[in-house]
Amino acid sequence: MTEKFPLKKRGYGEEQPGIKFGPFKIRIPLIHHEWQWTECAAAMFLGVACLGAGVTTTMTTFGLNEPANIAALGLTENGAFLMALTFGVLNAVCYYLPSLLGDPVVPGWITPALPLTLKFLEQWSIPDYATGNVDRIKAMIALQMLVALCFLIMGATGIGRKLVECVPMSIKAGIVLGAGITAGVNVFQARMPAAPWTVAIACLLSYLFLFNPSFERKARTSNFWRLVRNQGVVPAQLFAIILAPILLREIPMPQIQWGLTPLSFGFVMEHFTIFGIGFPEMSFFLAAIPSALTTYIIAFSDFVLAKEVVAEATAARPDEIVIFDAGRSNLVSFLRNGIMSVFAPWVPMCGPLWASGLLTITERYKRGYKTMRTYWGGVCTFRASTVIAVMILPLVTLIKPAFAIFFGITMAVQCFACGNIGMRMATTANERGIACVIAAALTFFTPAQALLVGIIVWAVVEGSESVVRFKNRKATAA
Repeated sequence: MTEKFPLKKRGYGEEQPGIKFGPFKIRIPLIHHEWQWTECAAAMFLGVACLGAGVTTTMTTFGLNEPANIAALGLTENGAFLMALTFGVLNAVCYYLPSLLGDPVVPGWITPALPLTLKFLEQWSIPDYATGNVDRIKAMIALQMLVALCFLIMGATGIGRKLVECVPMSIKAGIVLGAGITAGVNVFQARMPAAPWTVAIACLLSYLFLFNPSFERKARTSNFWRLVRNQGVVPAQLFAIILAPILLREIPMPQIQWGLTPLSFGFVMEHFTIFGIGFPEMSFFLAAIPSALTTYIIAFSDFVLAKEVVAEATAARPDEIVIFDAGRSNLVSFLRNGIMSVFAPWVPMCGPLWASGLLTITERYKRGYKTMRTYWGGVCTFRASTVIAVMILPLVTLIKPAFAIFFGITMAVQCFACGNIGMRMATTANERGIACVIAAALTFFTPAQALLVGIIVWAVVEGSESVVRFKNRKATAA
Protein backbone atom coordinates (compact mmCIF):
# COMPACT_ATOMS: atom_id res chain seq x y z
CA MET A 1 0.00 0.00 0.00
CA THR A 2 1.33 3.45 -0.93
CA GLU A 3 1.89 5.80 2.03
CA LYS A 4 -0.29 8.90 2.16
CA PHE A 5 2.55 11.28 3.08
CA PRO A 6 4.42 12.99 1.63
CA LEU A 7 1.90 13.96 -1.02
CA LYS A 8 4.68 14.65 -3.56
CA LYS A 9 6.57 11.44 -4.16
CA ARG A 10 9.81 10.75 -6.03
CA GLY A 11 10.81 7.97 -8.32
CA TYR A 12 13.47 5.48 -7.23
CA GLY A 13 16.91 7.08 -7.27
CA GLU A 14 15.55 10.62 -7.77
CA GLU A 15 15.65 13.79 -5.70
CA GLN A 16 12.68 14.48 -3.42
CA PRO A 17 10.36 17.08 -5.07
CA GLY A 18 10.37 20.68 -3.86
CA ILE A 19 9.40 24.17 -4.99
CA LYS A 20 12.23 25.79 -6.95
CA PHE A 21 13.00 29.30 -5.66
CA GLY A 22 16.22 30.72 -7.11
CA PRO A 23 19.15 28.77 -5.64
CA PHE A 24 16.80 27.24 -3.05
CA LYS A 25 14.29 24.40 -3.10
CA ILE A 26 11.45 24.79 -0.58
CA ARG A 27 9.98 21.67 1.03
CA ILE A 28 6.75 21.94 3.03
CA PRO A 29 5.77 19.41 5.73
CA LEU A 30 3.43 16.61 4.60
CA ILE A 31 3.52 17.88 1.01
CA HIS A 32 7.22 17.32 0.32
CA HIS A 33 8.21 15.22 3.33
CA GLU A 34 6.52 13.10 5.99
CA TRP A 35 6.43 14.12 9.65
CA GLN A 36 8.94 12.10 11.66
CA TRP A 37 7.71 11.68 15.23
CA THR A 38 11.09 10.40 16.45
CA GLU A 39 12.83 13.61 15.35
CA CYS A 40 9.91 15.63 16.72
CA ALA A 41 10.33 14.05 20.16
CA ALA A 42 14.10 14.62 20.10
CA ALA A 43 13.63 18.30 19.22
CA MET A 44 11.24 18.79 22.12
CA PHE A 45 14.17 18.39 24.49
CA LEU A 46 17.29 18.98 22.43
CA GLY A 47 16.00 22.11 20.72
CA VAL A 48 14.91 23.78 23.95
CA ALA A 49 18.12 22.76 25.75
CA CYS A 50 20.42 24.22 23.09
CA LEU A 51 18.39 27.38 22.60
CA GLY A 52 18.18 27.77 26.36
CA ALA A 53 21.95 27.75 26.58
CA GLY A 54 22.09 30.32 23.79
CA VAL A 55 19.53 32.56 25.52
CA THR A 56 21.54 32.35 28.75
CA THR A 57 24.74 33.26 26.92
CA THR A 58 23.08 36.25 25.27
CA MET A 59 21.43 37.39 28.53
CA THR A 60 24.70 37.21 30.48
CA THR A 61 26.69 38.97 27.75
CA PHE A 62 24.13 41.78 27.53
CA GLY A 63 23.91 42.16 31.32
CA LEU A 64 20.33 40.91 31.61
CA ASN A 65 21.21 38.85 34.68
CA GLU A 66 22.12 41.94 36.72
CA PRO A 67 19.42 43.37 39.03
CA ALA A 68 20.32 47.00 38.24
CA ASN A 69 19.90 46.46 34.50
CA ILE A 70 16.68 44.50 34.98
CA ALA A 71 15.26 47.36 37.06
CA ALA A 72 16.46 49.99 34.56
CA LEU A 73 14.52 48.19 31.82
CA GLY A 74 11.40 48.13 34.01
CA LEU A 75 11.36 44.32 34.21
CA THR A 76 11.30 41.67 36.90
CA GLU A 77 13.81 38.81 36.89
CA ASN A 78 11.21 36.48 35.39
CA GLY A 79 10.12 39.18 32.96
CA ALA A 80 13.71 39.61 31.75
CA PHE A 81 13.94 35.86 31.16
CA LEU A 82 10.65 35.74 29.25
CA MET A 83 11.68 38.76 27.18
CA ALA A 84 15.03 37.12 26.36
CA LEU A 85 13.22 34.04 25.05
CA THR A 86 12.24 36.20 22.07
CA PHE A 87 15.88 35.95 20.94
CA GLY A 88 15.62 32.15 21.15
CA VAL A 89 12.30 31.96 19.31
CA LEU A 90 13.59 34.03 16.38
CA ASN A 91 16.76 31.95 16.30
CA ALA A 92 14.63 28.78 16.24
CA VAL A 93 12.82 30.11 13.17
CA CYS A 94 16.23 30.76 11.59
CA TYR A 95 17.25 27.19 12.54
CA TYR A 96 14.41 25.98 10.32
CA LEU A 97 15.48 28.02 7.28
CA PRO A 98 18.26 25.69 5.97
CA SER A 99 16.16 22.53 5.68
CA LEU A 100 13.11 24.51 4.54
CA LEU A 101 15.20 26.05 1.72
CA GLY A 102 16.87 22.82 0.64
CA ASP A 103 20.12 22.80 2.62
CA PRO A 104 20.38 19.20 3.94
CA VAL A 105 21.85 20.02 7.36
CA VAL A 106 20.89 20.50 10.98
CA PRO A 107 22.29 23.98 11.68
CA GLY A 108 23.62 25.19 15.01
CA TRP A 109 25.95 27.74 16.56
CA ILE A 110 29.43 28.61 15.39
CA THR A 111 30.44 26.94 18.64
CA PRO A 112 34.26 26.95 18.36
CA ALA A 113 34.13 30.70 17.74
CA LEU A 114 31.97 31.44 20.80
CA PRO A 115 34.86 31.81 23.29
CA LEU A 116 36.59 34.15 20.84
CA THR A 117 33.39 36.17 20.42
CA LEU A 118 33.10 36.55 24.19
CA LYS A 119 36.75 37.61 24.32
CA PHE A 120 36.15 40.17 21.56
CA LEU A 121 33.16 41.62 23.43
CA GLU A 122 35.16 42.00 26.64
CA GLN A 123 36.68 45.14 25.10
CA TRP A 124 33.42 46.89 26.01
CA SER A 125 31.84 47.00 29.44
CA ILE A 126 28.63 45.17 30.25
CA PRO A 127 25.70 47.32 29.06
CA ASP A 128 24.30 49.83 31.54
CA TYR A 129 20.73 50.49 30.48
CA ALA A 130 20.26 53.26 33.08
CA THR A 131 22.97 55.40 31.44
CA GLY A 132 22.42 54.19 27.88
CA ASN A 133 25.90 52.63 27.54
CA VAL A 134 25.19 49.79 25.09
CA ASP A 135 28.47 49.73 23.17
CA ARG A 136 28.84 45.97 23.72
CA ILE A 137 25.52 45.34 21.97
CA LYS A 138 26.60 47.56 19.07
CA ALA A 139 29.86 45.61 18.82
CA MET A 140 27.90 42.34 18.69
CA ILE A 141 25.62 43.70 15.96
CA ALA A 142 28.64 44.85 13.92
CA LEU A 143 30.38 41.50 14.33
CA GLN A 144 27.35 39.45 13.30
CA MET A 145 26.68 41.71 10.32
CA LEU A 146 30.28 41.24 9.14
CA VAL A 147 30.04 37.47 9.64
CA ALA A 148 26.85 37.48 7.54
CA LEU A 149 28.68 39.49 4.87
CA CYS A 150 31.55 36.98 4.92
CA PHE A 151 29.12 34.12 4.25
CA LEU A 152 27.57 36.08 1.37
CA ILE A 153 30.80 37.22 -0.31
CA MET A 154 32.91 34.15 0.40
CA GLY A 155 30.15 31.75 -0.60
CA ALA A 156 29.01 33.57 -3.73
CA THR A 157 32.52 34.18 -5.10
CA GLY A 158 34.39 31.10 -3.88
CA ILE A 159 36.93 33.35 -2.15
CA GLY A 160 36.19 31.56 1.12
CA ARG A 161 37.96 28.38 0.08
CA LYS A 162 40.96 30.34 -1.22
CA LEU A 163 41.14 32.37 2.01
CA VAL A 164 41.10 29.26 4.18
CA GLU A 165 43.71 27.55 1.99
CA CYS A 166 46.12 30.51 2.07
CA VAL A 167 46.10 30.82 5.87
CA PRO A 168 49.12 28.88 7.20
CA MET A 169 48.20 25.67 9.01
CA SER A 170 50.02 26.80 12.16
CA ILE A 171 47.77 29.88 12.42
CA LYS A 172 44.59 27.87 11.75
CA ALA A 173 45.64 25.33 14.38
CA GLY A 174 46.36 28.15 16.82
CA ILE A 175 42.89 29.63 16.30
CA VAL A 176 41.20 26.28 16.98
CA LEU A 177 43.48 25.46 19.93
CA GLY A 178 42.94 28.94 21.34
CA ALA A 179 39.16 28.51 21.09
CA GLY A 180 39.52 25.35 23.16
CA ILE A 181 41.69 26.92 25.85
CA THR A 182 39.47 30.01 26.08
CA ALA A 183 36.43 27.74 26.46
CA GLY A 184 38.16 25.84 29.26
CA VAL A 185 39.01 29.08 31.07
CA ASN A 186 35.34 30.08 30.83
CA VAL A 187 34.27 26.79 32.44
CA PHE A 188 36.73 27.04 35.35
CA GLN A 189 36.31 30.77 35.98
CA ALA A 190 32.64 31.44 35.27
CA ARG A 191 30.71 28.14 35.42
CA MET A 192 32.24 25.98 38.15
CA PRO A 193 32.09 28.57 40.96
CA ALA A 194 28.28 28.73 40.64
CA ALA A 195 27.66 24.95 40.75
CA PRO A 196 30.99 23.09 41.06
CA TRP A 197 29.76 19.52 41.53
CA THR A 198 26.98 19.76 38.96
CA VAL A 199 29.26 21.25 36.30
CA ALA A 200 32.08 18.79 37.03
CA ILE A 201 29.86 15.67 36.92
CA ALA A 202 27.92 16.86 33.86
CA CYS A 203 31.14 17.62 31.96
CA LEU A 204 32.66 14.25 32.88
CA LEU A 205 29.50 12.45 31.75
CA SER A 206 29.75 14.28 28.42
CA TYR A 207 33.38 13.20 28.04
CA LEU A 208 32.45 9.60 28.85
CA PHE A 209 29.67 9.38 26.28
CA LEU A 210 31.46 11.33 23.55
CA PHE A 211 35.14 10.42 23.82
CA ASN A 212 35.66 7.24 25.86
CA PRO A 213 36.94 4.49 23.48
CA SER A 214 35.61 1.65 25.67
CA PHE A 215 32.13 3.18 25.58
CA GLU A 216 32.45 3.64 21.82
CA ARG A 217 33.22 -0.09 21.39
CA LYS A 218 30.25 -0.93 23.60
CA ALA A 219 28.00 1.25 21.45
CA ARG A 220 29.03 -0.66 18.32
CA THR A 221 27.63 -3.91 19.69
CA SER A 222 24.58 -2.62 21.58
CA ASN A 223 21.64 -0.81 20.02
CA PHE A 224 20.75 0.72 23.40
CA TRP A 225 24.21 2.16 24.08
CA ARG A 226 24.51 3.28 20.45
CA LEU A 227 21.27 5.21 20.90
CA VAL A 228 22.59 6.76 24.12
CA ARG A 229 25.91 7.70 22.49
CA ASN A 230 24.15 9.24 19.51
CA GLN A 231 22.44 11.72 21.85
CA GLY A 232 25.77 13.43 22.55
CA VAL A 233 25.55 15.64 25.64
CA VAL A 234 21.87 14.88 26.35
CA PRO A 235 22.56 12.36 29.18
CA ALA A 236 24.64 15.01 30.94
CA GLN A 237 21.87 17.56 30.42
CA LEU A 238 19.30 15.13 31.85
CA PHE A 239 21.50 14.75 34.92
CA ALA A 240 21.59 18.52 35.34
CA ILE A 241 17.81 18.83 35.01
CA ILE A 242 16.63 15.83 37.03
CA LEU A 243 19.29 14.84 39.55
CA ALA A 244 21.27 18.02 40.29
CA PRO A 245 18.38 19.92 41.96
CA ILE A 246 17.50 16.88 44.09
CA LEU A 247 20.84 15.23 44.94
CA LEU A 248 23.31 18.13 44.86
CA ARG A 249 20.92 21.04 45.40
CA GLU A 250 23.24 23.41 43.54
CA ILE A 251 20.51 24.58 41.19
CA PRO A 252 16.89 25.31 42.14
CA MET A 253 13.90 23.14 41.35
CA PRO A 254 12.10 24.32 38.21
CA GLN A 255 9.15 26.68 38.61
CA ILE A 256 6.78 25.57 35.87
CA GLN A 257 4.88 28.32 34.06
CA TRP A 258 1.96 27.47 31.82
CA GLY A 259 0.85 28.76 28.45
CA LEU A 260 2.72 29.77 25.32
CA THR A 261 6.06 31.58 25.33
CA PRO A 262 5.28 35.33 25.25
CA LEU A 263 6.99 37.25 22.48
CA SER A 264 8.44 40.72 23.07
CA PHE A 265 9.66 41.69 19.62
CA GLY A 266 8.80 45.35 20.17
CA PHE A 267 10.81 45.52 23.40
CA VAL A 268 13.77 43.68 21.84
CA MET A 269 13.71 45.96 18.80
CA GLU A 270 13.70 49.05 21.04
CA HIS A 271 16.54 48.08 23.38
CA PHE A 272 18.81 45.67 21.48
CA THR A 273 18.70 46.43 17.75
CA ILE A 274 19.66 49.10 15.25
CA PHE A 275 16.05 50.35 15.29
CA GLY A 276 16.31 51.35 18.96
CA ILE A 277 19.97 51.95 19.84
CA GLY A 278 21.11 53.11 16.40
CA PHE A 279 23.42 51.69 13.74
CA PRO A 280 26.92 50.82 15.04
CA GLU A 281 29.59 53.41 14.29
CA MET A 282 32.35 52.51 11.82
CA SER A 283 34.82 51.96 14.68
CA PHE A 284 32.84 48.90 15.79
CA PHE A 285 33.02 47.38 12.29
CA LEU A 286 36.76 48.04 12.01
CA ALA A 287 37.37 46.42 15.40
CA ALA A 288 35.27 43.39 14.38
CA ILE A 289 37.01 42.60 11.06
CA PRO A 290 39.67 40.20 12.47
CA SER A 291 37.08 38.40 14.61
CA ALA A 292 34.68 38.09 11.66
CA LEU A 293 37.37 36.58 9.41
CA THR A 294 38.46 34.24 12.20
CA THR A 295 34.85 33.15 12.72
CA TYR A 296 34.40 32.41 9.02
CA ILE A 297 37.63 30.39 8.90
CA ILE A 298 36.35 28.33 11.83
CA ALA A 299 32.88 27.90 10.29
CA PHE A 300 34.27 26.90 6.89
CA SER A 301 35.25 23.46 8.20
CA ASP A 302 31.55 22.79 8.90
CA PHE A 303 30.80 22.93 5.16
CA VAL A 304 33.44 20.28 4.53
CA LEU A 305 32.11 18.07 7.33
CA ALA A 306 28.48 18.54 6.27
CA LYS A 307 29.27 17.42 2.73
CA GLU A 308 30.99 14.27 4.02
CA VAL A 309 28.17 13.39 6.42
CA VAL A 310 25.50 13.80 3.73
CA ALA A 311 27.53 11.81 1.18
CA GLU A 312 28.13 8.99 3.67
CA ALA A 313 24.43 8.81 4.60
CA THR A 314 23.09 8.87 1.04
CA ALA A 315 25.56 6.20 -0.07
CA ALA A 316 23.48 3.80 2.01
CA ARG A 317 20.23 4.92 0.34
CA PRO A 318 20.32 4.49 -3.46
CA ASP A 319 16.58 5.23 -3.55
CA GLU A 320 17.12 8.98 -3.03
CA ILE A 321 19.48 11.70 -4.25
CA VAL A 322 20.37 14.39 -1.70
CA ILE A 323 22.46 17.31 -2.95
CA PHE A 324 24.67 19.35 -0.64
CA ASP A 325 25.65 22.66 -2.24
CA ALA A 326 28.25 24.66 -0.28
CA GLY A 327 27.26 27.86 -2.12
CA ARG A 328 23.63 27.48 -1.08
CA SER A 329 24.70 26.64 2.47
CA ASN A 330 26.74 29.86 2.59
CA LEU A 331 23.74 31.86 1.39
CA VAL A 332 21.47 30.37 4.06
CA SER A 333 24.09 31.12 6.73
CA PHE A 334 24.18 34.70 5.41
CA LEU A 335 20.39 34.96 5.73
CA ARG A 336 20.33 33.59 9.27
CA ASN A 337 23.13 35.81 10.60
CA GLY A 338 21.76 38.80 8.72
CA ILE A 339 18.27 38.37 10.20
CA MET A 340 19.57 37.90 13.74
CA SER A 341 21.99 40.84 13.55
CA VAL A 342 19.16 43.17 12.55
CA PHE A 343 16.29 41.89 14.71
CA ALA A 344 17.87 40.08 17.72
CA PRO A 345 21.70 39.89 17.86
CA TRP A 346 22.64 36.35 18.85
CA VAL A 347 25.97 35.92 20.68
CA PRO A 348 26.63 32.27 19.65
CA MET A 349 25.93 33.32 16.02
CA CYS A 350 24.49 31.05 13.34
CA GLY A 351 26.68 28.25 12.04
CA PRO A 352 26.06 25.93 9.09
CA LEU A 353 26.14 22.67 11.05
CA TRP A 354 25.32 21.01 14.35
CA ALA A 355 27.22 17.80 13.70
CA SER A 356 25.83 15.62 16.50
CA GLY A 357 22.27 16.64 15.66
CA LEU A 358 22.72 15.77 11.97
CA LEU A 359 24.49 12.49 12.73
CA THR A 360 21.65 11.36 14.97
CA ILE A 361 19.24 11.79 12.05
CA THR A 362 21.47 10.28 9.34
CA GLU A 363 22.04 7.16 11.45
CA ARG A 364 18.27 6.52 11.37
CA TYR A 365 18.06 7.48 7.70
CA LYS A 366 20.62 4.82 6.79
CA ARG A 367 18.37 2.10 8.21
CA GLY A 368 16.20 2.32 5.10
CA TYR A 369 12.98 3.58 3.54
CA LYS A 370 10.70 2.05 6.17
CA THR A 371 12.48 4.00 8.89
CA MET A 372 12.60 7.33 7.05
CA ARG A 373 10.95 7.70 3.64
CA THR A 374 12.96 10.76 2.69
CA TYR A 375 16.04 12.47 4.12
CA TRP A 376 14.04 15.69 4.40
CA GLY A 377 11.55 14.06 6.75
CA GLY A 378 14.32 13.91 9.34
CA VAL A 379 16.06 17.29 9.04
CA CYS A 380 12.92 19.33 8.32
CA THR A 381 10.86 17.76 11.11
CA PHE A 382 13.66 18.23 13.65
CA ARG A 383 14.03 21.97 13.13
CA ALA A 384 10.31 22.65 12.56
CA SER A 385 9.68 20.90 15.89
CA THR A 386 12.32 23.09 17.53
CA VAL A 387 10.19 26.14 16.70
CA ILE A 388 7.15 24.44 18.24
CA ALA A 389 9.12 23.35 21.32
CA VAL A 390 10.41 26.81 22.26
CA MET A 391 6.84 28.12 22.15
CA ILE A 392 5.74 25.63 24.85
CA LEU A 393 6.41 27.60 28.04
CA PRO A 394 6.09 24.66 30.51
CA LEU A 395 8.82 22.82 28.62
CA VAL A 396 11.08 25.87 28.56
CA THR A 397 10.63 26.63 32.27
CA LEU A 398 11.19 22.97 33.19
CA ILE A 399 14.71 23.20 31.77
CA LYS A 400 15.41 26.83 32.75
CA PRO A 401 17.35 26.19 36.03
CA ALA A 402 19.95 24.17 34.11
CA PHE A 403 20.49 26.64 31.25
CA ALA A 404 23.80 27.92 32.68
CA ILE A 405 24.94 24.31 33.26
CA PHE A 406 24.17 23.52 29.63
CA PHE A 407 26.41 26.38 28.56
CA GLY A 408 29.17 25.01 30.81
CA ILE A 409 28.80 21.57 29.20
CA THR A 410 29.02 23.12 25.73
CA MET A 411 32.21 24.99 26.65
CA ALA A 412 33.76 21.89 28.28
CA VAL A 413 33.15 19.76 25.19
CA GLN A 414 34.48 22.61 23.07
CA CYS A 415 37.65 22.70 25.17
CA PHE A 416 38.29 18.97 24.67
CA ALA A 417 37.33 18.80 20.99
CA CYS A 418 39.16 21.96 19.90
CA GLY A 419 42.28 20.90 21.80
CA ASN A 420 42.20 17.55 20.03
CA ILE A 421 41.56 19.01 16.57
CA GLY A 422 44.00 21.90 16.95
CA MET A 423 46.89 19.65 17.97
CA ARG A 424 46.20 17.23 15.12
CA MET A 425 46.10 20.08 12.59
CA ALA A 426 49.68 21.07 13.48
CA THR A 427 51.94 18.35 12.07
CA THR A 428 55.45 19.77 12.58
CA ALA A 429 57.28 20.98 15.68
CA ASN A 430 57.28 24.59 14.45
CA GLU A 431 53.57 24.49 13.62
CA ARG A 432 52.74 23.17 17.09
CA GLY A 433 54.91 25.85 18.70
CA ILE A 434 53.31 28.70 16.73
CA ALA A 435 49.84 27.31 17.41
CA CYS A 436 50.58 27.22 21.16
CA VAL A 437 51.73 30.86 21.14
CA ILE A 438 48.55 31.95 19.30
CA ALA A 439 46.38 29.93 21.70
CA ALA A 440 48.07 31.59 24.68
CA ALA A 441 47.62 35.02 23.09
CA LEU A 442 43.91 34.36 22.52
CA THR A 443 43.53 33.64 26.23
CA PHE A 444 44.86 37.07 27.25
CA PHE A 445 44.30 39.40 24.27
CA THR A 446 41.52 40.26 21.82
CA PRO A 447 41.24 38.05 18.69
CA ALA A 448 42.68 40.88 16.56
CA GLN A 449 45.73 41.27 18.80
CA ALA A 450 46.22 37.51 19.06
CA LEU A 451 45.99 37.13 15.28
CA LEU A 452 48.61 39.84 14.87
CA VAL A 453 50.87 38.02 17.36
CA GLY A 454 50.40 34.81 15.37
CA ILE A 455 51.24 36.45 12.04
CA ILE A 456 54.41 37.99 13.48
CA VAL A 457 55.57 34.72 15.09
CA TRP A 458 54.76 32.79 11.89
CA ALA A 459 56.74 35.33 9.79
CA VAL A 460 59.76 35.02 12.08
CA VAL A 461 59.72 31.22 12.31
CA GLU A 462 58.24 29.99 9.02
CA GLY A 463 58.07 33.01 6.72
CA SER A 464 61.45 32.50 5.04
CA GLU A 465 60.69 28.84 4.32
CA SER A 466 57.35 29.77 2.79
CA VAL A 467 59.13 32.19 0.44
CA VAL A 468 61.57 29.43 -0.57
CA ARG A 469 58.71 26.99 -1.25
CA PHE A 470 56.87 29.63 -3.29
CA LYS A 471 59.96 30.29 -5.44
CA ASN A 472 60.50 26.57 -5.97
CA ARG A 473 56.90 26.08 -7.10
CA LYS A 474 57.22 29.04 -9.47
CA ALA A 475 60.44 27.65 -10.91
CA THR A 476 58.91 24.19 -11.35
CA ALA A 477 55.84 25.64 -13.08
CA ALA A 478 58.11 27.59 -15.48
